[in-house]
Amino acid sequence: MDSLLKDFELEHKNPSTEAMRRWRSAVRLVKNPRRRFRMVADLDKRSEAERMKQKIRETLRVALYVQKAALQFMDAGARVEYILSEEAREAGFGINPDDIASIVRSHDYKKLRMIGGIGGVASKLSVSSMDKGVSKNTINTRQQIYGFNRYKEKPTRTFLMFVWEALHDLTLIILMVCALASIGIGIATEGWPKGVYDGLGIILSIFLVVIVTAVSDYNQSLQFRDLDREKKKIFVQVTRDGKREKISIYDLVVGDIVHLSTGDQVPADGIFIWGFNLLIDESSLSGESEPVNVNEEKPFLLSGTKVQDGQGKMLVTTVGMRTEWGKLMETLSEGGEDETPLQVKLNGVATLIGKIGLAFAVVTFLVLMIRFVVEKAQRGEITNWSLSDAMKLLDYFAIAVTIIVVAVPEGLPLAVTLSLAFAMKKLMNDRALVRHLAACETMGSSTCICTDKTGTLTTNHMVVDKIWTCEKSVDINGEESRDKLKTEVSKEVFSILFQAIFQNTSAEAVKDKDGKNTILGTPTESALLEFGLFLGGDFDAHRSEYKIVKIEPFNSVRKKMSVLVRLPDEGLRAFCKGASEIILRMCDKIIDSDGNTVNLPEDRAKNVSDVINGFASEALRTLCLAYKDINDAQQGDINDAQKGETIIPDNGYTLIAVVGIKDPVRPGVKEAVQTCMAAGITVRMVTGDNINTARAIAKECGILTEGGVAIEGPEFRNLSPDQMKEIIPKIQVMARSLPLDKHTLVSNLRNMFGEVVAVTGDGTNDAPALHESDIGLAMGVAGTEVAKENADVIILDDNFSTIVNAIRWGRAVYINIQKFVQFQLTVNVVALVINFVSACFTGSAPLTAVQLLWVNLIMDTLGALALATEPPTDELMKRPPVGREAGFITKPMWRNIIGQSIYQLVVLAVLYFDGKTILKLNGPDAASVLNTLIFNSFVFCQVFNEINSRAIEDINICRGMFESWIFLAVVFSSVAFQAVIVEFLGAFASTVPLNWQLWVLSVLIGVVSLPVGAILKCIPVERAAPKHHHDGYDALPSGPDMA
Repeated sequence: MDSLLKDFELEHKNPSTEAMRRWRSAVRLVKNPRRRFRMVADLDKRSEAERMKQKIRETLRVALYVQKAALQFMDAGARVEYILSEEAREAGFGINPDDIASIVRSHDYKKLRMIGGIGGVASKLSVSSMDKGVSKNTINTRQQIYGFNRYKEKPTRTFLMFVWEALHDLTLIILMVCALASIGIGIATEGWPKGVYDGLGIILSIFLVVIVTAVSDYNQSLQFRDLDREKKKIFVQVTRDGKREKISIYDLVVGDIVHLSTGDQVPADGIFIWGFNLLIDESSLSGESEPVNVNEEKPFLLSGTKVQDGQGKMLVTTVGMRTEWGKLMETLSEGGEDETPLQVKLNGVATLIGKIGLAFAVVTFLVLMIRFVVEKAQRGEITNWSLSDAMKLLDYFAIAVTIIVVAVPEGLPLAVTLSLAFAMKKLMNDRALVRHLAACETMGSSTCICTDKTGTLTTNHMVVDKIWTCEKSVDINGEESRDKLKTEVSKEVFSILFQAIFQNTSAEAVKDKDGKNTILGTPTESALLEFGLFLGGDFDAHRSEYKIVKIEPFNSVRKKMSVLVRLPDEGLRAFCKGASEIILRMCDKIIDSDGNTVNLPEDRAKNVSDVINGFASEALRTLCLAYKDINDAQQGDINDAQKGETIIPDNGYTLIAVVGIKDPVRPGVKEAVQTCMAAGITVRMVTGDNINTARAIAKECGILTEGGVAIEGPEFRNLSPDQMKEIIPKIQVMARSLPLDKHTLVSNLRNMFGEVVAVTGDGTNDAPALHESDIGLAMGVAGTEVAKENADVIILDDNFSTIVNAIRWGRAVYINIQKFVQFQLTVNVVALVINFVSACFTGSAPLTAVQLLWVNLIMDTLGALALATEPPTDELMKRPPVGREAGFITKPMWRNIIGQSIYQLVVLAVLYFDGKTILKLNGPDAASVLNTLIFNSFVFCQVFNEINSRAIEDINICRGMFESWIFLAVVFSSVAFQAVIVEFLGAFASTVPLNWQLWVLSVLIGVVSLPVGAILKCIPVERAAPKHHHDGYDALPSGPDMA
């Protein structure tokens, strides 16, 4: 079958527009395009969004060039006057929303200077102090005047809209026309009310199908809406009423003071207040790949751009739909999300089967009509036509159309959406937010996880556990250790230690509502700042005593943070902290046991290195703190004349201390790693930490095993391609790695070895690796907005066990869809063959239009609901992952489909042709009783085959069945409604009540399909020879049939 579906192949990540258009053009037989294509991308609207993006980029480029030219002719003495609206004036503001938006959007330096620069803007926006920010009492007023920081979104669809969409099914429309014609002819021939029963039965069946379909689709839309709402949760740090706090970007107002740091998304248009090395990536708006340095001379910040490096503060000037980003987001939201490979593949299967079903329907109609005409001719009535004959032909046509309804499995691609929506909702409850539908599928095929250490394998709750200073090591475990440190270290050293901690930090100690200290910052920064406060230091006093000249924030490439401060005596002092080996190499002096600064020769440096390795072997994260005094003579050396800026030196430092920070392994991580290994998934730790720390943690987690390799980033990146090919399969730990090392590892795992790689990341520089991987996993707590935007899944609790749970659900989605496909294809085969054969041999169909519509409901919407929403079992994680090129419909599935179809066809054929004789049915209603029995038996065969389909290869079909309440509800409701149809709705469904013996027989015929299924699973099917795995062992047989 795979050869017939070559037009329905789609890349699982970043599919090409050409591939998406190709499969769309290949889908020709569609009953309801509105419903079928609801969950696929709208390529036309995407093209429109791209055109708008280009237009915005061009506008921004023109504005920038014009303003650069205008700067040369600026008249600083001029003043600009704005016509202020009455509403804004009464609220105490001095500038209209559109005016300030225009200044920032067009980068109008001239007008900015005319109104007094950042101070003038703050005054006009009624911000009295940049340190205090806006008052919370003015937030409502600001939102009324300047708007909300929200973008226009598509209105949510109501339930009636889904009903209307379901009614657009072409076959259902034809059947409704047939039903109305049937009612008209029926009344004319049989009178009221008997003449309306057949037509009314079809209309009621269509109504039931439409309502059930609409309810299912509406529930899916609610689930996706909740997920979409969760995706848009972005928080920023602001200062309000003098206090720093975290708020949602949707609560941001004009006048807010926003704190920006590396990896943040700029949440609104604004103007730069203060910052260091603030590098902004504007490519999302302007298309320019070169980042922009934002400072006092270039102060404009645009919503939707990313902070690539540095930190700073901005004044919000424009929010929501007045920003260019807001206009762009409105258009982008119309394009929809990429369809998944499984959706596309099942669209192909549905198209192929639909063509076969259409052929069967046409042939069935022709056979029935030809037989009818021939029989009329034999009776000599060929010229004598009545309304009864018209009614007969109308019934034949309705049966043919209903065969198309059953034969075209419209529910196949929609079952994928249903399963994904269910899995994504469950994963969100389990703290994993799936951003892209396709990732939920791909997770199940993961063969390798490259995971960070900090926060993913560990708790990310860091505390300083040890400190080595003045050549003495002290364990930090309470007030006694603080007193011990104070007695062993001089006041001068304590003073310089406090300066190193409080000056060189990106964290802040702020007062909460109760006046208590709250620390805001990364876990490492917070641990150091908390340690400084624990030792008795005063954060605010130290920060106010020195003026910061320049900051170089920490990032994963530098692996250090540096700050240059001006001392009270006008001298300069540089502080540096970061990765121990890097800082140690920058030092040529050290504070000795007497508190004196002495030289740091090689032997002494080796002693420090031994201390660092000793800390690391205890699974402690190690940092070195150092400082350097810069005298007047040296100040000329740190000024870059070309760039016109100050450079923080990177040598000649004095080592103050080595700090060991404890970050315990998360509970359950070791078990989760073992689960991965049992499931054929290799776990690799990629960290920036010291190799000894990494080894210790990896062994504790069960990642580093005998024969596994732990390698450092510098060594790895210097390997040749051949050396990489040899060593990569053995790598279990990579320490002191750069983001580029992670990207190289991921790329080689995918391209050299064909692995399906999941990668975790939290920093801005992790974006390339997240993008390159098959599944990018961003951390929800520690992750930056840049990392989250490039990820496919956000792990909201940063927990490795959550990643394993996502893989479990990914496997469940894949196997659930296979179960549903097996079930639906079996129903299709039996329904098509039984109606076609009986039409050829007897000139009538045993299953009427109403009955086929009910069967279609069981196998389509209800079947998908039952089988596509089953929760994962532990057995799923005891088999290898599905191969990248594995076929979707496997040989075991074909075996089960063919076997069950043969059983059902044989039983139904025997009943149809010899049922009256075998069951000794006689009397005027014998034919009606037999047809009802056939219909009843056929439905029970499907109900029990639904149970059979719960396991493709496993004989134990009941495992976990009673934990899936949706499955049980669908089965019991199907049986209950079947009983109602047979016993009470005979006039509409062409059935008659059955006695208890025939009910038992119907159920037994269905039940026998269970042992038939067990016998079929004992029949071996051909399997490919085991492939030799790149790790040097024979891989287990892979594929979904092993579930």
